[in-house]
Amino acid sequence: MQLLTTTADAANSSPRLTLSLATTQEEVREVQRLRYKVFIETMGLVALQNPDGLDHDEFDAYCDHLVVRDTGSLKVVGTYRVMSPHAARTLGQYYSEKEFDLSRLDHLRPRIAEAGRACIHPDYRSGSVIMLLWAGLAAFMKKEQCDYLIGCASISLADGGHNAAALYRALAASHQAPSEYRVTPHLPFPMDSRETGHVPRMPPLLKGYLRSGAWVCGEAAWDPDFHSADLFMLLPLARLDSRYARHYLGSPKTVSQ
Repeated sequence: MQLLTTTADAANSSPRLTLSLATTQEEVREVQRLRYKVFIETMGLVALQNPDGLDHDEFDAYCDHLVVRDTGSLKVVGTYRVMSPHAARTLGQYYSEKEFDLSRLDHLRPRIAEAGRACIHPDYRSGSVIMLLWAGLAAFMKKEQCDYLIGCASISLADGGHNAAALYRALAASHQAPSEYRVTPHLPFPMDSRETGHVPRMPPLLKGYLRSGAWVCGEAAWDPDFHSADLFMLLPLARLDSRYARHYLGSPKTVSQ
């Protein structure tokens, strides 16, 4: 099912992009191949390498997969995995619950959509792909009648965790959720052992969450498999920045790569 199409700029060779939901197993495998390339090969996660060249887990079968495709090459260049409240009930948990205790959010579960595994091909990171993916998230939430978006924003630990610690300290002071929305990591990332005074660098996905109005809901979890510190993000649609609300929740618009 096609959701949105971008328009190519006639003055240059900008690719034409389409956004859709994966409807076949082959499309899901295309998504998994892109995730493998970006998450496992590029990051050098030897422990997660496999002969199939696919990044997959038990959640894939229960989730919808947003797909951004370059219509010229037909290559999948971006993806986001989204989980509805019904799918979470069927499976018994959201992906985030592998890392966090979400019991404080139990009363919101019927209205929560979860986004994860955001992935963009390195050659397509000019902004258009992530804009399409966020528009797809908004359309998914409207269809599922969800008022809250949750997800994990990962921070690489390639520098020993100093950037993750600096980011958390800064965001805890400026973007912390109210206490009733706080969650607890099962395996907390040890912040205290990291140096202070480090100038934080913010990953694009985390920046997108914060610009939209999302909260950081407590301490970071340590994900040793993906060598990252993960922040649990909660975006109530009521807090969605008005500029983003007009763009994502209004009538669909086109963007150029």
